[in-house]
Order: sequence, then structure tokens, then C-alpha cells
Amino acid sequence: LKSTLYLAGLCTLLMICTLSCSPLSVASFASLLFSYSNSVSSSSPHMPQVVRRHILGSIVQSERSYVDSLRRIVQDYRNPLMEMEPKVLSARKCQVVFFRVKEILQCHSMFQIALSSRVAEWDTTEKIGDLFVASFSKSMVLDVYSEYVNNFTSAMSLIKKACLTKPAFLEFLKKRQMASIDRVTLYGLMVKPIQRFPQFILLLQDMLKNTPKGHPDRLSLQLALTELETLAEKLNEQKRLADQVAEIQQLTKSVSDRSSLNKLLSSGQRQLLLCETLTETVYGDRGQLIKSKERKVFLLNDMLVCANINFKPMNNRGQLEISSLVPLGPKYIVKWNSALPQIQVVEVGQESCTHDKDNLVIQNVGSKKHLPTSQSSHNRVYLGPPRLFQELQDLQKDLAVVQQITLLISTLHGTYQNLNMTVAQDWCLALQRLMRVKEEEIHSANKCRLRLLLPGKPDKSGRPISVMVVFITPNPLSKISWVNRLHLAKIALREENQPGWLCPEEDKKSKAPFWCPILVCCLTAFSSKALDLQLGAAVHSPVHSSLLGFSAISTSLPQGYLWVGGGQEGAGGQVEIFSLNRAVPRTVKSFPVASQVLCMEYIPERSEQEKVEDSQPAAEPPLLPQPTICLGLQDGSILVYGSVDTGTQCLLTCKSPGLQPVLCLKHSPDFIFAGLQNGTVVAYSRNSGGLWDVAAEPTCLALGPAPVRTLLTLEDAVWASCGNQVTVLDAATLKAQQSFEAHPEEEASVTHMIKAGSGVWMAFSSGSSIRLFHTETLEHLQEINVATRTTFALPGQKNGRVTSLLICQGLLWVGTDQGIVVLLPVPRLEGIPKITGKGMVSLNGHGGPVEFLAVALSTLAPDILKSDKEEEEPVADPAPTEDEKPDSRAS
Repeated sequence: LKSTLYLAGLCTLLMICTLSCSPLSVASFASLLFSYSNSVSSSSPHMPQVVRRHILGSIVQSERSYVDSLRRIVQDYRNPLMEMEPKVLSARKCQVVFFRVKEILQCHSMFQIALSSRVAEWDTTEKIGDLFVASFSKSMVLDVYSEYVNNFTSAMSLIKKACLTKPAFLEFLKKRQMASIDRVTLYGLMVKPIQRFPQFILLLQDMLKNTPKGHPDRLSLQLALTELETLAEKLNEQKRLADQVAEIQQLTKSVSDRSSLNKLLSSGQRQLLLCETLTETVYGDRGQLIKSKERKVFLLNDMLVCANINFKPMNNRGQLEISSLVPLGPKYIVKWNSALPQIQVVEVGQESCTHDKDNLVIQNVGSKKHLPTSQSSHNRVYLGPPRLFQELQDLQKDLAVVQQITLLISTLHGTYQNLNMTVAQDWCLALQRLMRVKEEEIHSANKCRLRLLLPGKPDKSGRPISVMVVFITPNPLSKISWVNRLHLAKIALREENQPGWLCPEEDKKSKAPFWCPILVCCLTAFSSKALDLQLGAAVHSPVHSSLLGFSAISTSLPQGYLWVGGGQEGAGGQVEIFSLNRAVPRTVKSFPVASQVLCMEYIPERSEQEKVEDSQPAAEPPLLPQPTICLGLQDGSILVYGSVDTGTQCLLTCKSPGLQPVLCLKHSPDFIFAGLQNGTVVAYSRNSGGLWDVAAEPTCLALGPAPVRTLLTLEDAVWASCGNQVTVLDAATLKAQQSFEAHPEEEASVTHMIKAGSGVWMAFSSGSSIRLFHTETLEHLQEINVATRTTFALPGQKNGRVTSLLICQGLLWVGTDQGIVVLLPVPRLEGIPKITGKGMVSLNGHGGPVEFLAVALSTLAPDILKSDKEEEEPVADPAPTEDEKPDSRAS
């Protein structure tokens, strides 16, 4: 499809060259291009140039199509409606519907002219990234698009209302659609500005992928991606916010004006966190399905609302006609609502520990008349949907009967047709197969079964009654999302999160809910209170879970383990292992080490490709399959532990040359690097068993007299700091390629480096500034003083210094020695991670330096997230993307 797209764009490329008065004629340009394409092979070094030409053609064609769509909105819809007599839509309403369309058209008409000029100069300049930066970094572009996006929901609502109330307007839209060549509706045209920047991003990503390092267009393409991603993210946030406000308004209309719920929804203080169509199911006491119906469930910041979905058009034909032109949203009828703190997610096996049985009656919602009167029936627990469980029980009983029949058949003296041991055994095998199928159905259904315990009215004796509501989610990932969002929404209501961050006013108005991190808990780092231990390092050890994350004892997603190390200077060290597999982390292991822990590194399990490349003969020991944790100590020791086994067996130990303190550790597929106190970087290679070869002499690289405080491994290089200098080492040969000055002051040593996209952010031992460098050209791109942010939280405080750095989910986390955490927005793609906003400051903490920041990401086994259809059709599972990771925590 891409090849087709690029070749189709070639025609546009030739036309633009002609229109822009290029010295090449169409025929000569086509001849030159195609002869050039045919003269190179796929392995030729010139091939990226040909692909870049094709991608440029796609950009030109895409922009031409977009500008044509904008012109159609103005010429085929806006102008005729404004000039029409008698008017079917007033001038005021036309202004609302087509707000800012002309301005967007003007912006892209100018961009199209500049693009045509750049195409004409392509053979000499071959640059396009700077054109995108110049065209879309202007505040005017953001303002125009922002106003269009913010108005889009109102415009569609007005069009929908006019279609329902004004037949002449509906007829006008139908005629215009039928008259167009592609039959695209007005809605289809007006949604294109919202989709435009994601399309640009995909095209520029392809262009960057085919632009070699050192090319003059590469840095400008990365900067262009940064600008476009920033713009697209802001517009997406505004669109999400507008859609959420519209959903709440639609929900408010369904509630009586005098009700307390209407006042709550109309207050403007409710935020919509999640809404989805779920299927509510009601079961009888024997597990029979009484009824099921689709409900719209709204998770607000402090309540849960369940509503019936109600479509009531004027007539079916009218609804069909209108919905083909503009989306028709449903109307809602509120069924029930409940405050979040009173709602509990209940999984199979949790009923016995959720409440005191003697003082609580649990009822299934909607099935009161089907419930037996005995207390034991109220507390009855079914594994999976009751109907399936009942069918499984019936099969078990039938199997027991058939087995008894088989024993009786074996006692027969005569021979009878269809009544022999072979037939009886076939019956048993068939029932066993049916039972296995039923068990799989129950397991599959549980993956999508969300059970909520809601407060009900007390009975006549005063005992509280809780109502059990059962929803079926569309897929397993949806259930995970609901469980975790409910959990986080409750935490967000705590006092320490009201508010938890000091945010710019414009962000409060333009950001969707849950964009601020939530403080979950505060823990003591070391269980030993007798010793005055200092924090040294922390690292997260992830768990690839084969469970859904909410088993019989947990409703939180598995998060693995957090290793925290420290100790006393000149004395022993301590390691604490925290389990993050519960709603509140807890210590699962604590053990001493010989010296203070200064650094840690998590080394994941080797990929299959790496294992194949390094495979050994059968006589050699196999590669170690498990991931490991490496510790660097004050006395020069490097310890390697298995990260899966919390029994903490030490797999390997070695000493650094000269017993120098190990300040930092980083790994690559082939080496583990240690930065030492005396300015040396030591590299240990892997042995045949998959661990590091400590018996062989390590490679030592002396960088300078200053300590090597931080290391960073990139795809083909290793960055090592020594004082205010950074040395770039070749990852394969370990030879120094080049060195550059990261800070103009010699006493400002580089203490932290973190990579994102094509840039590296650095922090220093003095001062409150962080600096951004390009990974390829080593160019200094940006400098930010975080002290300007922290003064709002701690006025009168002197400038602090940065003590930790982390990049996670589009945010640069900056920890300071004042205990303040500053969050700064950065792009997520392969562009330049420039700071693109004012950021926010934590209002919690402030008790001491932020010694470390670690991210805990959860991943689930791919087969768990499969739907039933996917399970029936086995396919290769791709690696989980960022969107498939349901939850993450920054510790």
C-alpha cells in the first residue's frame, strides 16, 4: 500500500514541478526520475534518495487532497448556505458551523505554495523538514486549529439539530453529497482537519526512516516531528476534553432538573474519566441467565453512573438518512448512580473477605424475585457466569452417572448392539471433552466479567444490603482498564491528591482528566530502623504476568518488584525488595551486602535473536534464561542476582580494578559497563553461560581524573561522563569516537543522562539547569532552569540542584535536592525531546532530596488479551505497544 501511495504521489510531484516553473519539463523530469530509479538496485546506497522522492510525492498529493477538501467545505457548503434565499440556516449558525475553516484553508494554501517551491529545488537542496518547522511552529496555526477543534462538537450538534428540524437543510446536504465525485459527506470533510497532523506525522516518520545519519535534512525532520507531535497532542487533548464535556452534557439532559444528580453534573466540577458500552447481565439463583442489556457506564472523578441507551428518532427512515450524513449520538436514561468510595470490585473468591457475612446481605441486581430466602443462597459464589458454571456441574453429574453405567455394562453376560464397553467409554470421553470446552468458556468469560458491589438500602432489620452488578466488557483489556481506573479514581479522591500538583492555569482548562500523576502511598525505604541508612539506588524488575492481574486476592495489575539499595558510607549496605503486585507495595525481602550500594542495573532476559546469534555447541552450558539485577558497591564489588527468584541467590561477584567504588552501571547486549571513582570505564563481556565473564581481563578505558558518575547506552554507542565532559564510545569496539563539553563550568559534573527520541537530557552536580543534546550531531539544543518552577512551591528557597531524571509517557520527571518533583512535557516520538510547556510542580514530598525515580510498567502475556475469535485463529502476536500497557507507576 505504501508503494502504491508513493507512486501515486509521483504524478502530483511532476505536476507541481510544472506549475512552479521548474526548468525541467514534465517529460524530461519523468524520464530522469524513472531512469534513475531503474538504474539502482535495492541494495544501492542511492536507494534512500529514490524512496525520499516518492515520500515527497505522497506529501504533495496528500496536501493537495486536503486543500481541495477545505475548498469544498467553503465553496460547496458555506458560501451557498450564506447566499441562499430563503435561508435554511441563519448567518449566525453558519458562522458557528464553519468557524475557522477559511483561516485553516489560508494557512495550508500558503504551505502548499512553499511546498511547490521546495519540490522545484529538490535536486539541489533535498530538504523539507525545515519547511514544516517554519510553517507549523507559528502560534497562529495552533490558535486557529485549537478554536476549530474546540468548536467541532458544537458544530456537529448544530448540524444534527438542523437535520432533525429543517427538512430543507437535510435535502441540501443530501444533494451536495450526491453531486460530489467521492460522495464524501459534510461531516467526512469537516473531520479532516482533526486528522491532518497525524497524517503528516506518519509521512515524516517514513521520510526520517529513509534519511541517513549525517544528511542535512535529518535534524530538521526530527525537529519537525517534535513540532507536529506537540501540536497534535494539544489538539487531541482539546478534542478529548470537548467530547467528555459533551458526554456529560448529554447525560445531564436525561436527569430531572430538580434531582441532586442534575445539580452535581451541572456544577462543572465533574470530570469524565472513562465511559463505555457494557452488557449488564442478571443471573438467577441456579445460574440461569435472566436477562442481559447494553448499558452506558460513566466513570466520573467521584461517582459511577449507569444509564440505559435510548434511541428515539422521529422515524427509522429519518434516522437512517440523518445518520448517513452526521453521527447521531444516543440519549440516556439514568438507571443508578453511586459514589466511588462505596463501590468495590469483587473477583471470584473475594466475597468471603470483602465484608462481614453476618452483617451484610449481597443481592444480585435485578433478580430480587428470583432469589431464595435463605442466607446461604445470598452468599453463594459461582465461578464464572453462573449459567456456564451450572452447565459444567450438570456435565460432571452426567459423567458420574455414565461412569456408573459403564461399571454396570461391564457386568453384562450377553452381547447387545450399542451396549458395550467401547460405546460406554466413548460416552465418557465425549463428556470429558465437553467439560474441557465448558471450563475454557468459563475462563474466557471471566476475563471479561466485571463485578461491582454497590451500596443498597438497609433491610427491615437494619442490616446493610449490597447489590452485586455484573457487566460483560467487550474484551479482557477493557476489564483491566475498568478495574485499574476505578482503583486510581478512588486514590485520586484522597486529601493528598486534592490537589497533588501545582499546574499552569491554561493546562487546567485544556488537559483531560488523569493527566496529573497520583500519589498512591508513602513507604519507609528500609525496614531496619536501628541503622541510619542512606538511599543509593533503585531499579524496577518487571513481571510478565500470565494472569489478568486481578486474581482471587488482588484487583490491581501486577507490577513486579522494586529493588532499593543503600547503606552507610564506610560500613555495610542493605537491599530491600518491594512487591508492587498489590494495591499497596510491601517488603518481601531484605538482605545485607558487604558495602554501601551506589548503583543498580536491571538486565532483561536475552532476546531470541541474541540467543541464536550467540548459540553454543550442545556440550556448552545453556544461556541463562532469567533476567538479572546488578549491584555496584562502595568497596568496588559488582554483584549479580537473579531478579525472578526473591530468594536472592547471588549468581556472580567480582571486584573492580583497584577496588574503585562503582558509581554507575549500564548494559548492552554484549557488555556490562561500570563507571568508577577514578575516571575509568570498565567493560565486562558475556561468557558462554549468558553471564558476564569476570575471569577474563576486562576492558578498561581511562576518561580523565574526575569520577564517571553516569553512563548511557544507545543503539550503537555508549556515552560516559567524566567531569563536565562526555565521551562517546563505539558500542562494539569500545573505542572513543569523540568527546564534547556538556557544561561550560568545569566544576559542574554530569550526574544524570536520560535519552528520549533523538535527544539526551543531562543534569549536573551544581546549578538547577538541565541541558538537551542531539544524539547524532552532539549539538546543544535547549537549556531549562527548573528553579523557575520550584520557586512557586517553595518561595524564598535558594536555587537547588537536580538529583534525578526520568522520562515516562511524554513527561520528563526532574527530582531536586529540595524534595520537589518537576514534570515537564516532552514529545514521545523519534523527534527531539524539547520541553514544550510550562510543566507542573509536586505539592507532596519536600522532605529531602529525590534520590531516584524509577518507572514500573506492566505487561501481560499476549494470549491473555486475545478475544475468543483470535484464540480460534492462531496468529503471530506482535510485541506489546505503549498503548497495550494498561498501567504504569513512577516510584
